[in-house]
Amino acid sequence: MAILSIQSHVAFGHVGNAAATFPLQRKGWEVWAVHTVMFAAHAGYGPPAGPIFSPETIREVVAGLERQGFLSQCRAVLSGYLGDAALGEAVLDAVARVRKHNPDAVYCCDPVMGDAAPGVYVRDNIPDFMRDRAIPAADIATPNAFELELLTGIPIVRLEDAVASCQALRRSGPDTVLLTSLEREGTPDGMIEMLTVTGEGAWLVATPKLDLTPPPNGAGDLTAALFLANLLDGLAPPDALAATSASVQAVFQATARVGTRELAILDAQEAFVAPPAAFDAVSVG
Repeated sequence: MAILSIQSHVAFGHVGNAAATFPLQRKGWEVWAVHTVMFAAHAGYGPPAGPIFSPETIREVVAGLERQGFLSQCRAVLSGYLGDAALGEAVLDAVARVRKHNPDAVYCCDPVMGDAAPGVYVRDNIPDFMRDRAIPAADIATPNAFELELLTGIPIVRLEDAVASCQALRRSGPDTVLLTSLEREGTPDGMIEMLTVTGEGAWLVATPKLDLTPPPNGAGDLTAALFLANLLDGLAPPDALAATSASVQAVFQATARVGTRELAILDAQEAFVAPPAAFDAVSVG
């Protein structure tokens, strides 16, 4: 079985498909990577160089997979940075095509729109598309705290706010929500948290917040991919949360050791299949 991953790609570094493909493969999943853009490097190095692919290109590639009879082998669709709502519609077309051939396939939407410091860094039509079209179609959503507030309109100050915001997002479509970054009143000093909420409950995990300067890009892309794979591998949501946080923490530690601004995905690859440290996922609702 395979995962169809539709998101950005860079030749240098690890964001988008360049952050998701190898970790998923290392965990034993076939990955069909369809790129929305093909840049030399991410925008942290300056204006991106390379083509932005059209929605028609995305549709043509997915239609080719369908003609060859491959889509019945697809277990999940993963989407990340889109760049324009028209590309998002092509992603939803791909989800519909996959579900036609495999009704049990799941859609994991990483609603990439921005973060606290830079604010919104996508086109103006993306937030509405995410809220009105992508999230209602998703089975799993993996926003960061800024994106979750943008999608639900609920300010996240306390843990109760975070849980309520995740529940509000669930009511709009996805059964499972992973809040990939949480710093709120009560977060222990020197820690950062992740929260997952499903119809069965809510669970919180805290990991050390490492001083990585500049912070590496692509951590959200990596987290979404690993969480999806852990769920597909049969882990219950709290166990998938704990395993994901442990793997991501190992990548951060390796990145700090080598002193690069890119995620040290190759150095930490064993952590995708056997995370070296365990973090407890605590029930909070």
